[in-house]
Amino acid sequence: MSISLSNAFVTLFDAEVKQAYQGKAMLVPAVRQRRGVEGSTVKFPKVGRGVATIRVPQTDVTPLNVGFSTVTLTLQDYNAAEYSDIFSQAKVNFDERQELVQVVAGAMGRRQDQMILDALNASSTSLTVANSIGGATTNMNVAKLREAKRLLDKGNVPPDGRHIIIHGNGLANLLSETSVTSTDFNSVKALVQGEINTFLGFTFHVLGDRTEGGLPIDGSLDRTCYAFHKDAVGYGEGIGMRTEINYIAEKTSWLVNEVFSAGAVAIDDEGIVKITCRET
Repeated sequence: MSISLSNAFVTLFDAEVKQAYQGKAMLVPAVRQRRGVEGSTVKFPKVGRGVATIRVPQTDVTPLNVGFSTVTLTLQDYNAAEYSDIFSQAKVNFDERQELVQVVAGAMGRRQDQMILDALNASSTSLTVANSIGGATTNMNVAKLREAKRLLDKGNVPPDGRHIIIHGNGLANLLSETSVTSTDFNSVKALVQGEINTFLGFTFHVLGDRTEGGLPIDGSLDRTCYAFHKDAVGYGEGIGMRTEINYIAEKTSWLVNEVFSAGAVAIDDEGIVKITCRET
């Protein structure tokens, strides 16, 4: 039996992985992106504010003197690899191939999400919502969402492009802590049922427990969730997702490997809010 795979099959597998990968709900679309990066770092520009001045006839204009700075992101290399001998058969079982496609695509998507979560967690933002908002040591509730919105509004963060990442436990608590007769309840119920994905101007992203880390939680069961503006976080990619399939004689198996090089960084702390939720 030949141990070589046709180029057509490798292309098919690669296309299937990309399709499955792009079809999953990931956090990358919620942040600023820079793809096709050359080298190992990406620099995201950060522009300061300017104040307009009154025009006085026949006098020189007053420049804004806007401050410019950059935030540097360092790319990291990743693999999502698995040995498999299913490809050594004369006929490849469709279901088995699809299962491996889903495993590889899922691993890539979760790793990208974790990059963004780690960048948010590393932010030195002073905008925080304590677990005492909406009640002593409480989980996610509407009061916390309103406080996160207030903090962003206070800093003149644009209303368009706001996102929030919460845990599935927090979403469930949102429904239990609002009255059946309130308009908040109806909005949250629609969010839980998947009829909408926005509330109070935030686009919601709901995550569960993840091996990669997920949303951080401490020994007191205080979990940190994040509300942020899209431009406050950057994602850079040097090597896009690419499939490699090679026969490893020592393993008598095919090594299916997805590779990519990317990273994420917090750009503007004024556009990031850390929300502490006490889970039970």
